[in-house]
Amino acid sequence: MHSSARTGTKDTRAGRSGPGAARVPAGSHGFLTYAVPVPPAGPSRLWTLLLAAVGGALTRLAFPGTDWWPLAFVGMALLFLALRRDSARWNALVGLVWGLGFFPWLITWADVAVGPVPWIALALVCAGFVAAFGAAWTWARRGEAVRRSRGWQLVVFPLVWVATEELLAVWPFGGFPWGRLAFSQADSPLLPFVSWGGVPLLSALVCVVGVLLGQAGVTVRRANLLGAAASGLAACLVVLAGFLVPLDSGAQDGELVVGAVQGDVPGEGLDAFGERAQVLANHVQGTRALLDRVEPGELDVVLWPENGTDIDPQVDEAAAAAIDGAARALQAPMLVGTVQYPESGGRYNTSVLWEPGQGVVATYTKQRPAPFAEYIPMRGIARHFSSAVDLVTRDMLPGDEPGYVPLESPRLGRTVGLGTVICFEVAYDGLVRSAVRAGGEVLVVQTNNASFGWSDESLQQLAMSRVRAVEHGRATVQISTVGVSAVIRPNGAVTERTELFTADQMVASLPLRTSQTWATRLGSWPAWIVDALALSSVVAGAVGAARLRGTNRGEAA
Repeated sequence: MHSSARTGTKDTRAGRSGPGAARVPAGSHGFLTYAVPVPPAGPSRLWTLLLAAVGGALTRLAFPGTDWWPLAFVGMALLFLALRRDSARWNALVGLVWGLGFFPWLITWADVAVGPVPWIALALVCAGFVAAFGAAWTWARRGEAVRRSRGWQLVVFPLVWVATEELLAVWPFGGFPWGRLAFSQADSPLLPFVSWGGVPLLSALVCVVGVLLGQAGVTVRRANLLGAAASGLAACLVVLAGFLVPLDSGAQDGELVVGAVQGDVPGEGLDAFGERAQVLANHVQGTRALLDRVEPGELDVVLWPENGTDIDPQVDEAAAAAIDGAARALQAPMLVGTVQYPESGGRYNTSVLWEPGQGVVATYTKQRPAPFAEYIPMRGIARHFSSAVDLVTRDMLPGDEPGYVPLESPRLGRTVGLGTVICFEVAYDGLVRSAVRAGGEVLVVQTNNASFGWSDESLQQLAMSRVRAVEHGRATVQISTVGVSAVIRPNGAVTERTELFTADQMVASLPLRTSQTWATRLGSWPAWIVDALALSSVVAGAVGAARLRGTNRGEAA
C-alpha cells in the first residue's frame, strides 16, 4: 500500500491512482484518500509544537513591554508553518500550544490584580480560541481552491484568524479582545491602515505578512530561492505600503485646551483605594497644581481618571465641595471619574462633567463592566475557584448610552463633543466608534491602573488608545490614576506621557476634528464581512472533505 501512493499505481483502499493520492487518518478505520493533494506533513510533531510555542512567545514580544512589533509577523509565520498537517485535532493542539506561549505572558497583570487561578483560567480560555482557529483553518484548507493555491491561503488564513479574534472579542461574558494582533502595531508602518478598515483590517494585514513569511519558509525548504525571495519582498511591500496611507491630524474646528490630572494613590493592588478620601485629595491637589502652568480660565476642561473619586460628589457634600473648589480655582469644568450607588442595588462606574458653581451637568456610565472584576457572573460557581470574588460586594451595572459628553466652551463659543470611554472599553471597537459617531471630536480614555502594579497593562492600554486615535482620526487623552497617562495626536504620535505611580499633570491643545474616517463610517461591516467569508470558507472546506470521504468509502466498499 505504501508503494502505491508513491509510484502512482492504483491505491486499492482509496479507489484511485496517481501521485496526488496522499492519505489522511480516518479514526480507527484505516486511511482514506483526498481527490486533491494534501500539504506535506512538514516537520516532526515535536518540532511542530516547538514552532508553535516559540511563535506564541515571539508574538507576545511584539506587544508593549518590549514593543518589538515586527515579531508579530514572525510569530504568525511560525503558526502558519506549524499548522501544516492535515489533522484538525492535531492542529487544535498546535493552536493551543501557540496560545499558551502567548496569552499567559501577555496578561500577567491579571495575576497581579486577582491572583494566579483567574489569570491561568483566562489565559486557558483565550488559548482555547487559538486551538479552535487551528481546527477551523484545517477545515478551510481542505477546500480544493485553498489547498491548491498559495494565493487563496494568503486570503483565507487571515480571514479565519480575524474571525476568531472577533469571536473572542464578544464571547463569553462580553468577550476579551485584549490580545488582538492590531494592538501590537502602534509603532508599525501598518498602523495607518486602521483608519480604512478598523482593527479587523490591521490584524488581517499582520496575518498577511506572517503568511507571506511562512510561505517563504516553505519555498526555501524546497530550495526555491526565487519563490522565497518573491514572498519576502511581497511581505516587505505590504508593510511599507502603510507609509502611502495619508493621515490628516490637523484641527478642523479649533483646538481644545485641556489639563489632565494623574493624582496617584496611597498603595498598590487591591488595597490601592482603601483610603478613598486620600485619593480624592490627591486629585484635588493635582488639579490646583495646574495653576503653576496655566492661568485661571485658560483651560477649556480638566480631565480626571476613572475612580478619581470613589466618593460620589452627588451625595457627599465634602467631596462636592472639594471638587467644586478646584473647578472654581481653575475656572474650568472638570470631567471626573466617580461611582454611583443606586438605591435599587449595584453600582455604576460613571464620568461626570462638573461645572464650577453648578455641579454635574452631563454624565456617561460605563457600558461594559469587566466580568470577574467589576461584576461576578455565576458567583456561586466562581467562588469554588477563588474566594477573591467576594471582594466584589456590589456588582457593577452597565450603562446604555454612547460615551458622548457635551462640553460648553465659552472660549470657542460652541458645544464641543467629548468622546469618552472608561478603562477596558478602549479595547472594544463598537464602544469607541459609538462615542465618535455620537459627536466626539476628541477621545478621552479614563482609566484606573492601580490594581495592576508595575505590569505592562497600562502600556498595553496606551497602545490601544493610540490605535483608536488613528482609527477614528481623533486626538486622544489617556488619563490614569497612577499612569501611564498620555496625550496622543490623531496620527497616533504621543506628545506627552507620565510614568507609573507618580503624581503628575499634563496640559495640551487638542485639535478638534469632525470628519469621519472610513473605519468610522463603515462601522462593524468589515468585521461582519470577514466573519461571513471565514465561516463560508470553513464550511465549504469541511463539507467538501466530508463528501470526498463519503465517496472514497463507497469506492472502497
